[in-house]
Amino acid sequence: MEDRLKRAEEQIAHLMKLTDELSEVVARQGREVDVLKRRLGLLLEREAAREAELGGSIPLADQKPPHW
Repeated sequence: MEDRLKRAEEQIAHLMKLTDELSEVVARQGREVDVLKRRLGLLLEREAAREAELGGSIPLADQKPPHW
């Protein structure tokens, strides 16, 4: 009975450690997603400004590719 209890405690400790590690990974990925969102927003703004300077009637993103 003591052996089963010891194995269960070891498994719980392992799962707690794994949960903490996964939580850190998710938090890091969340920070990376936030950075990427900000960068994408800046790129979209820059592209919109560039398209406005060119004075095209249809934004480049809305144009059909030439093979259509």
